[in-house]
Amino acid sequence: MFLNDFYKTLNPIAFSIGPFDVRWYGIAYLVGFVVGGLLLFRYARRWGLGMSTDDALNVVTGICLGAVLGGRLGYVLFYGAGYYLANPLSIFALNEGGMSFHGGLIGAVVGGSIACRVSGMSVLTMCDLGVCVAPVGLFLGRCANFVNGELWGKETDLPWGVMFETGGNVYRHPTQLYEAVLEGLVMFLILWALSRKVPPRPQGTFTGVFLLWYGISRILIEFVRVPDAQLGYLFGGFVTMGQLLSLPLVALGIGMLVWAHRTQRPQVAHLQA
Repeated sequence: MFLNDFYKTLNPIAFSIGPFDVRWYGIAYLVGFVVGGLLLFRYARRWGLGMSTDDALNVVTGICLGAVLGGRLGYVLFYGAGYYLANPLSIFALNEGGMSFHGGLIGAVVGGSIACRVSGMSVLTMCDLGVCVAPVGLFLGRCANFVNGELWGKETDLPWGVMFETGGNVYRHPTQLYEAVLEGLVMFLILWALSRKVPPRPQGTFTGVFLLWYGISRILIEFVRVPDAQLGYLFGGFVTMGQLLSLPLVALGIGMLVWAHRTQRPQVAHLQA
């Protein structure tokens, strides 16, 4: 199996500096934030929003901090299964892994919103800009999950199955790459195509598409992804935590698209004084 042979050549550690190991997972986060910030500024220029580099830097910084803190807190709350109540110091052990997309999304919105309020910028427009570039980080992050050999899927006999080191002596769905393609590459192309229209589509359009597409993609992929061992399946053994958390995103995405279509509010970088 060609993908399995490729996986065997990968090393989660990119390089070492003395006693410190630099992992591909951390590099994925860093590159995702940097590339995302640069793309956000380019999108804003294409839309003619008059955003300065300082404005973009402030918002991206708020989003980054919020995403990291929210991602970690979300994992502790949604997937901890009581472990962190018994071991509270482990909450800060980021080197042990454990990040939640849904928590990171909430944190990014909160962090970005605070930065917007301080700078007098439109939260809705910044959300639309942010989700246009977020798939870059999702793509890199899921690829890093694949390199780490984590979050794998159920057994499969498909030609691209992978035998992960922690997954037993069986070939499994590389669900990390499924998510990288659907939530990363495909969603980026969809939002990029929508963003080409100038003047840009009304506020809420891009956020609605992002939430709807991510929610549907995640729900579908969870059917072939093995749930976190500490949680397993919920509600009679057929629903995962990822699916449960993604259902509200689908509903919210539909609501955002309906609201955007009805209100037709134009994209603006700064709020009126």
